[in-house]
This record gives sequence, C-alpha cells and structure tokens, in this order.
Amino acid sequence: MAAVMAVLVVVVVMVMTLSADGASNTNRVYHPCSDTKIQRSDGFTFGIAFASRTSFFFNQSHQLSPCDRRLSLSSSNSQLALFRPKVDEISLLTINTSSFSPDSYGGYMVAFAGRKYAARSPPAFVANSTYTVTSFTLVLEFQKGRLQNLYWKRDGCAACSGNSSFVCLNNQDCGIKTSSCKGRGGSVDCSLGIQLAFSGTDKHYGVLNSWYEVENLRQYSLYGVYSNLRDSLTSQYNKFF
Repeated sequence: MAAVMAVLVVVVVMVMTLSADGASNTNRVYHPCSDTKIQRSDGFTFGIAFASRTSFFFNQSHQLSPCDRRLSLSSSNSQLALFRPKVDEISLLTINTSSFSPDSYGGYMVAFAGRKYAARSPPAFVANSTYTVTSFTLVLEFQKGRLQNLYWKRDGCAACSGNSSFVCLNNQDCGIKTSSCKGRGGSVDCSLGIQLAFSGTDKHYGVLNSWYEVENLRQYSLYGVYSNLRDSLTSQYNKFF
C-alpha cells in the first residue's frame, strides 16, 4: 500500500489505553500493509480507510483490503487514519472531525492490516449529509499471533434507546443529525470514538482477554476513564455512553 499511503491524507488521530502492565514491545512492524505476529503488550499498527462503500469492492462484487492496489484508493476520494494500540489493552481511538468530514469522503470506513495475510472489516457507515454515527466498537481477532479478522460489534441501538437526540439506523447504529455537528451548523463535537478490543491468542498461545472484559462492561464506564475526553465525547450526549 506504499503508493496509497503516499497519496492519502492522514487524519488527526488519538489513541488512549487502559494500561495493564509495563511489558516491552517486540513488534517492529509499523506499516499497516506488512505482516507480523504479535504477543501481548506489543504495539500493533492498523489502518482505517474512509471512502464510499463501493470503493472497497473489486468489480463491484468482492471486497478487498485497502492494501490491495486493485482498489485504486490512492486515486479516489478517500482518506486514511493510522493507529498503533497496545495488544490486549482496551483502547479508545479518536478521530478529530473538526477539519475532516467523513461524509465528504464517501461516508464509510474499513479497518485493515496485513498483505499476504490481509484482513479487513466490513464497511461501516459513518456519515452522510443527514446522519452521523460517532461511537463504534472494533474487535481485532488473532490466532497464534496472526491477525485473522476485524469486525464491528454492534449493540442494536441499546445505547441510545429512548434518547430523542438520536436515531437508530438500520437497527444497529445510533446516529445524530449531521446538521447538529460543529462546522455543519450545530454545536456538537462529532469526533469519532472507536472502542478497541482484542480476542483470540498471541504467538505464544496466550489468550487475549480484552474483548471479554469489554463484554462485561457497559460502554459508558470506559469513557469515564478518559477524563480529558469526557466533555467532547460524553457530556454533550447526556452521558448515554
């Protein structure tokens, strides 16, 4: 994906984690389109590409990784965010949308990593001119340290049930009116928040537990830990997280 990464603009991102220990990082692979095996506490680099839904499909039928040059994302209307969280720590990834409007770049996103062992998530709707989704949960699944799958975990709009400020989209995502977002005529900070967790096993067959921890926590509990993000990500939404 070297050609793609040279052309796409990298949007501003932030990664915050709930640290479990001070173990050292052994993963020296930093390119999202390179293959690697990980152990717990390693850093792991992956990307999220923003584009139209059809941009992620080859011949309009088969979804490919954004690392695959056949998609020609470098010549399309797309952007790229890179992250390097610590393996098996619950992380909150944020993308500042003050100067980046997802609906201007197709309104969908795909998480990805690897080349020979390429893995990519299904396209997830983020925004259009009517609605914007600001909260997501992404799970990275490994087997023997090799990334196998990335998938978006939905709660069926349970988080926004009964909140008149939100609309349940496709029975799976809570959306806010795009016109309510800063820069679009409103006052709400619509920066994206992606809760990240891991499952499976590392290269030493150690079990990755953070997804099970997330399953047993209500989402708002995690956001409360990040006190410096609370105002922008929770207070404005009546702390529905």
